[in-house]
Amino acid sequence: MRPSQFHGIIKTIATYVALTGTCITFAAETGKNQCLAQSGALRTPVVELYTSEGCSSCPPADQWLSTLKGVAAEKAVVVQAFHVGYWDYIGWVDRFASPAHTTRQRQLAAQNGLTSIYTPQTVLDGRDWRGLGKLPASKEPAGASIVLRQVGEDQFEAMVTPVLAGNGASSASWSAHWTVTEHGHQSKVKAGENAGELLQHDFVVRQYTPVGPYTNDGRLSQKLVWRSISTTPGHTRQVNLVVFDAKSGRMLQAVSANC
Repeated sequence: MRPSQFHGIIKTIATYVALTGTCITFAAETGKNQCLAQSGALRTPVVELYTSEGCSSCPPADQWLSTLKGVAAEKAVVVQAFHVGYWDYIGWVDRFASPAHTTRQRQLAAQNGLTSIYTPQTVLDGRDWRGLGKLPASKEPAGASIVLRQVGEDQFEAMVTPVLAGNGASSASWSAHWTVTEHGHQSKVKAGENAGELLQHDFVVRQYTPVGPYTNDGRLSQKLVWRSISTTPGHTRQVNLVVFDAKSGRMLQAVSANC
């Protein structure tokens, strides 16, 4: 593909996004595989599941999360399964768990006025969500726009631009996090509450990188640069960027790219 053709396609994508308000992921063959994801006019829903292989009530929530693969294939949504390790003491160590995931869950609990954390916990758009049903439709205008692209092997950059609200104001400061999520993992649990179970996992967070906060000081656009872990053979992955208000945790915008 010639550079002129590539840029022409990108211009067409930008026009489509502006007209439809949808998020687009685009992959092109330009000597190397590259990805581009551009957010739309409406805020993309962000689902976070806090789960553990050592928690007997978590498998149904994991199974529900896997059903969102069909939703994510049809419309813009960012889905992330954060495994936590505070149930490891029961007898089974969750290999996907990270202390950083627990830290994020505690931050969300504080922003939601919760006195404790638990599993399974579903968080929708930064807010505690006690439901495993159909996701509500997104109707809220985005608080930021994101253009994410792959610039090299496991190298990504994103341009984040806060969107002015109707009163001319935007978030005083914003933060973000990058994640790599993968599908098709399974574990044969040999101890603990789920002993003997074969657990299936999708949207597993394999890498989580917080960034920010950034202050809106008149230079609204901010370029983020990030290096991801390598793709795990045999597992489809997504590269996600979630942008939120640094103080309240309110979601501003998010994108997901199948890179």
